[in-house]
Formats: sequence, C-alpha cells, structure tokens
Amino acid sequence: MTDRIDVDFGDSGLVPAIAQDADSKDVLMLAYVSPEALDRTLETGRAHYYSRSRDELWEKGATSGHTQSVSEVRVDCDADTLLYLVAQEGGACHTGRETCFYRTIDGEEVADTVFDPDAVYE
Repeated sequence: MTDRIDVDFGDSGLVPAIAQDADSKDVLMLAYVSPEALDRTLETGRAHYYSRSRDELWEKGATSGHTQSVSEVRVDCDADTLLYLVAQEGGACHTGRETCFYRTIDGEEVADTVFDPDAVYE
C-alpha cells in the first residue's frame, strides 16, 4: 500500500476536480473539492464537492438522484487538480444534460438532455 499524495489546496482551501466517465471517458463536469469533500469521497466512494456559492459540502446526486460512484481519484502533476473517474447515474449537469460541456463555443448543443431539471429541482 502506498501513502496518499498530499494535495495542494492552496490559499483558497479548494482544488478543481474534473468528473470523467470511467467507461466512455467523456468529461462530465468540473467542480471544487475541499479536504473534507475529498475525504468523504474516499470514505464513501460517492463524489463529494464543495459549493463555493452555497459555502457548503455537497454530495453529487443527494437532491437529484443523479449520483457519481467514484472508481478512482487521480492527482495531476502539481497535486493541485483532481480527476474523479466515475460511473454517472442520470445526467451530470443541473440543466438536465448528460454533461456540463453540452455546447460548443458557437452555441451548438452537442449533448443530450436526459432529465427535466424543473421536475427535479422544484
């Protein structure tokens, strides 16, 4: 067994985390992670993030049911960005799309809508 890498949470206490589908390799979303969110992810196997707007820890899918089971957490070369390899249940994006990266810079939509956000987030 190896020692856990020290993640550099910097002055903000947060690092970006990219959620990538472990099978398709599609990038699903980017969110921020605090030390507590990382610990919870590693303890539970479910993706946890830190909401900067709400100033709180959150578990992906706790409200929507669209969870992320984390099969592996990778750390970049500078130890200041994480990659969560996940199995996504339902859509990853709060807009109802399967990924938050659902449009091109020109506004073309390139990902499917997989749920109605109005029905999920009343």
